[in-house]
Amino acid sequence: MNPPSVVSLQNVSFSYGGPCVLDGVSLEVGEHEFIGIVGPNAGGKSTLLKLMLGLLEPLKGGVRVLGEPPERSRTQIGYVPQYPQFSRDFPITVEQTVMMGRLGMSGLFGNYRRRDRAVAHQAMIETEVSELAARQLCTLSGGQLQRVLMARALACEPRILMLDEPTANIDMRIETEIFDLLKRFNQRMTIIVVSHDVGFISGYVNRVACLNRTLICHHTAAIDGDTIRTLYDADVKMVEHRH
Repeated sequence: MNPPSVVSLQNVSFSYGGPCVLDGVSLEVGEHEFIGIVGPNAGGKSTLLKLMLGLLEPLKGGVRVLGEPPERSRTQIGYVPQYPQFSRDFPITVEQTVMMGRLGMSGLFGNYRRRDRAVAHQAMIETEVSELAARQLCTLSGGQLQRVLMARALACEPRILMLDEPTANIDMRIETEIFDLLKRFNQRMTIIVVSHDVGFISGYVNRVACLNRTLICHHTAAIDGDTIRTLYDADVKMVEHRH
């Protein structure tokens, strides 16, 4: 029996005013699933995440997250964007950044409660950045910053964690460490990750959603050279991982 869907897209299409970026996309994501979304640049991957987050509205079709319109369930989603929406030079510490994940869940006037601090501290422990708590963001490496952004997303105690290219411009060793963390988090939450590296993520995810304006889902072992050529319109090297 399949697990209940926590994300449901039914025949979704979207456009920024020109040609359709997404056309007739349908997708069901089960609870505690680890799913990867792959495809070429401008194929609609980030747009798809923004529709799930309720940051965009589809031209047609429906989006439900945890049984609700996405804007109502947003507080139960942890989100790690592709590019941080702040300047790296902004004078803010690691701890202050992670505490931002508790905004909207704390008491009146933005005051943090003891539990907010405890949850944020636990998120820093899980992502192995607690020793960096007093460091300024501008002093962090790319891999350290990505862990901090993951800690911020975990601080809202999400049921779903969404990540947009979390390991872009990060070396293979750090990429492996981050995906090992995600695999651990997957024991208690659904994970949806956008990636450019179909070969690498196939060792972690349950399914791969191949997106290039339209979407087709495959179990990882079913991805072959013909699938990749159709998706990217080019030959792409990949390695199959058997679970």
